[in-house]
Amino acid sequence: MSRLFGTDGVRGLANGLLTAELAMNLAQAAAVVLGHDRNTNGTRPRAVVARDPRASGEFIAAAVEAGLSSSGIDVYDAGVLPTPAAAYLVADLDADFGVMISASHNPAPDNGIKFFARGGRKLPDDVENAIEEQMSRAPQRPVGSDVGRIQRFSDAEDRYIVHLLGTLPHRLDGLKVVLDCAHGAASGCSPQVFKDAGADVIVIGAEPDGHNINDGVGSTHLGPLKAAVLKHGADLGIAHDGDADRCLAVDHEGTEVDGDQIMAILAVALKASGKLTDDVLVATVMSNLGLKIALREAGISIRETAVGDRYVLEGMRDGGFNLGGEQSGHVIFADYATTGDGVLTGLQIAAQIALTGKPLKELATVMTKLPQVLINVKGVDRSRVHSSEVLAAAVAQAEAELGDTGRVLLRPSGTEPVVRVMVEAADEATAEAIAERLVHVVRTELALELVTD
Repeated sequence: MSRLFGTDGVRGLANGLLTAELAMNLAQAAAVVLGHDRNTNGTRPRAVVARDPRASGEFIAAAVEAGLSSSGIDVYDAGVLPTPAAAYLVADLDADFGVMISASHNPAPDNGIKFFARGGRKLPDDVENAIEEQMSRAPQRPVGSDVGRIQRFSDAEDRYIVHLLGTLPHRLDGLKVVLDCAHGAASGCSPQVFKDAGADVIVIGAEPDGHNINDGVGSTHLGPLKAAVLKHGADLGIAHDGDADRCLAVDHEGTEVDGDQIMAILAVALKASGKLTDDVLVATVMSNLGLKIALREAGISIRETAVGDRYVLEGMRDGGFNLGGEQSGHVIFADYATTGDGVLTGLQIAAQIALTGKPLKELATVMTKLPQVLINVKGVDRSRVHSSEVLAAAVAQAEAELGDTGRVLLRPSGTEPVVRVMVEAADEATAEAIAERLVHVVRTELALELVTD
């Protein structure tokens, strides 16, 4: 049987893979593993539950809360909030665990369930495995006064906003900011916190109807944000995804500023203020080589991890580092958050503009992005990527050609049935030529065998 948990919780088509029955079963199992087994103070365990505004989130949240409360867990229903808000509130309330119902940047028909342990931290693999194992056992069914209660967490959003405002090194008075909330979980709190911080705010993508989340807006569709920044003459634009755990930016000329550039800006700023732990940034192997070059010149080293914010978090936690993230816009400030927080990241970028008086375009010049070509190769055997000698030889030859001016990365995707071929080089033409050559080798060497009767 395949593992139910993926790289970020349980995710799939709502009412397809992710049914109300599965949601309740998961919740009942989590009640045992994260609640009763880990609650040591003798009180009834408590859990925070939040969701993004997908229509399916309504019935999934109801199933999760029913599963938890019927298993003896007191539930604090935080309603529609970003994923990082749910994580923060678990810690702020000192709850035993939390549940976030969201499929992040996926389209509206999908949904997902992810859990946070005490303190708002993501679960390690062994705890997820324990929940899966518990699902095959009978749930706990207390009766009478031992059943859990469900109550509305009425000040959840206010607590989160106050927390965010407390992280700012400088107010945003005088800045004009366009926010694209992806018709998602940040549609209420992100505009409010930017306004409270003093910014002049223009909002797009903040009218969720349950079905339009991530639909042509947000961090995966930057066109509307770029147009709005130019139309309103804004200083910058900030784009969230559906659950607001990531952030991409646009400068005043409508040019994208990706996660690598954002991390470079913030790492240099933290180092200058003496607040970057050990002068280290944690990033994944997919980050642009230009980031490593720029930070090396600034006296900052990079610790690389596998792709996925959970691996970035592990790297940060293991080394005690306080800044990390991904090119996709997951940026983690360990001083303020236990997971990627797109609203927090947007605030910190805007604060650097206000603090330095420099436009985002100038701040982003701290690094020069090398041309990067990424090709997803479908219909091949992902399992043989690291065992093919022919493929290894082709990669070695490409790396020898590039020398110190570029790099090659081949890896099987953890979320899609593809092999990713990524090449960086000093110029676009070289990157494209080498990438296409490697794609041909991948297709030839990893071709799936046809099964015939």
